[in-house]
Amino acid sequence: MENLENPANVASFTAWDYVVFTLMLVISAAIGVYYAFAQRGQRNSRDFLVGGRSMTAVPVALSLTASFMSAITVLGTPVEVYCYGASFILTCLSFILMVGISSELFLPIFYRLGITSTYEYLEMRFNKATRLFGTMLFIIQTLLYTGLVIYAPALALNQVTGIDLWGAVISTGVVCTFYCTLGGLKAVVWTDVFQVLIMLTGFLAVIIQCVLVQGGVSVIISDSTQGGRINLWDFDPNPLRRHTFWTILIGGTFIWTSAYGINQAQVQRYVSCRSLLHAKMSLYVNLLSLWAINLCSVFCGLCLYSVYKNCDPWMAKKVSSQDQLMPYLVLDILRDYPGVPGLFVAAAYSGTLSTVSSSVNALAAVTVADLIRPYFSLSEQQLSWASKGLSVFYGAVCIGMAGLASLMGGLLQAAISIVGTIGGPLLGLFTLGILFPCANSKGGLVGLVIGLVTSLWVCIGSQIYHPPPESTRPLALETHDCNFSMAENALLNLTYSKQMDHINSDQFAITLYNIFCFYRPFLADNWYSLSYLYFCPMGTIVAIVVGLIVSLLSGGRRLKLEPGLTVIKEDLTFYKIYKILKQRVRVFLNVLK
Repeated sequence: MENLENPANVASFTAWDYVVFTLMLVISAAIGVYYAFAQRGQRNSRDFLVGGRSMTAVPVALSLTASFMSAITVLGTPVEVYCYGASFILTCLSFILMVGISSELFLPIFYRLGITSTYEYLEMRFNKATRLFGTMLFIIQTLLYTGLVIYAPALALNQVTGIDLWGAVISTGVVCTFYCTLGGLKAVVWTDVFQVLIMLTGFLAVIIQCVLVQGGVSVIISDSTQGGRINLWDFDPNPLRRHTFWTILIGGTFIWTSAYGINQAQVQRYVSCRSLLHAKMSLYVNLLSLWAINLCSVFCGLCLYSVYKNCDPWMAKKVSSQDQLMPYLVLDILRDYPGVPGLFVAAAYSGTLSTVSSSVNALAAVTVADLIRPYFSLSEQQLSWASKGLSVFYGAVCIGMAGLASLMGGLLQAAISIVGTIGGPLLGLFTLGILFPCANSKGGLVGLVIGLVTSLWVCIGSQIYHPPPESTRPLALETHDCNFSMAENALLNLTYSKQMDHINSDQFAITLYNIFCFYRPFLADNWYSLSYLYFCPMGTIVAIVVGLIVSLLSGGRRLKLEPGLTVIKEDLTFYKIYKILKQRVRVFLNVLK
């Protein structure tokens, strides 16, 4: 009988695959070496951390995309579509709202102030304690997220391709740290450009081969429709439902705005642009590349379902977790093309490299700007060396944090939960400062704390009491064409019964589970079952509401602010267009007279 514990019937990594994968790492490192020599004259930390404010829109745009389109996108999003349907493609709509909000509300203020760290704004607007608290939250959030980004793809690829787990983790961290330390932000941006192209190439290789194997795009769409995967227009307003039109549009907008509007890794790229126009254009060009990668990852999920619609490799025990499905598919359908599986693995690790390098550079920037420069009298040369030393330090810490990632769940949901739980209250704090002149330091700090406690409460509760299947609604997976022997079928049924809490929506089984297996309090099926996409908006709204109430009760109406710390009409693109049109109409009328 076939051993069901190990992947079977797929090829393993070949020498050519390792060559392609290694070449990607070498080129990434080489870019860092190039900028280390090209910028030998840089004497201050600002050159190292924000590229001397000389970057243009297109490379910054691709770098913005790469920063959060990690290996989690390459491996996690297709599995999300495979298990729950293609509704995740609606994030393309939330990207539009995110770009509009970030470019109009947050970007002009950060660029105008010329700050290195986003959290410098918090001291200007509130006080030093708020700045330090925001900085520490960012460091914790980034280390947790980066640990997941490094470890989870390495584990998935290790199980399927045989790539050494800790070898992959350490090599990723070392290469990132190498080119961050040598080349600074410019090296990070240009390696991001290279890595985005690799990610798109890897996706296209899988899509093209799947289309050829399955007999056309129409077959893949037809299979997905019959399997219930084309479930885009679910307008159920129930906030407990994991994914609906509203949870993805509203929750996604808040989450991506917290990532692109106020996150240090992204703001650092905006302020590196040579002008405000280039900074805004980078966001809009970034929208196109976000769409491209999101569409490719969702279609890969439909391809995955079309190929395995009658024999799910996870239920058939060909893989040990669903996060391994994409590498399994690649080795299955591309076994006859040496080097192409290596290209896909390079795509996954390109996503990892781009995200980790962005995190390391951002962590070094906030530490220098928020924790070293204000408290130590160091020259610019010393601060530059401190920035490089911190890049090495944070690279090592991120590798160490990768070990914690094994305690988290599915790739995509775990990543978004981390970003949303901490990013939501921070988004609320920045929004409070930018939009409400009456908000004072007491209101800002109390709002941030209460928002964070609330989002942590529901996030931790959801990890202890998993939402019931009627909220998550996983779609059916089949094994009737797997050609199991009788013994294998018996083993499969036994394994399947142990996984009922994940994949079965039968109410009788849920009732038995609740009564005999685990006591579920009232909050478990209500508060803790809130869609994970709402963790972020909840933290944001609580921080704003509490912050406003405390500010008004503590004399916020009498607050006098420095100019430029809140949004003004001159920052808005529509106002600028209105002024230009008004001026041209006036000129036209004068000509007519």
